[in-house]
Amino acid sequence: MSARTEPDQANAQNHYQVTRAQLPLSCPTPAMSLWNSHPRVYLPVEVTGKAKCPYCGATYTLVEDGQP
Repeated sequence: MSARTEPDQANAQNHYQVTRAQLPLSCPTPAMSLWNSHPRVYLPVEVTGKAKCPYCGATYTLVEDGQP
């Protein structure tokens, strides 16, 4: 029997760190469940290193790959 992985809960946090490997950035992210969230919107985090979702207010910070 295989283990079932549940998607992350959308909008569970106020701040997320993302890497370049996760671009293009959308909120909610592809790993999040959409059924209880807002429409997916793409955020240009690579422009300034930070972005804020206009729907839920979650903030995203671009970090270098390998940083904690």
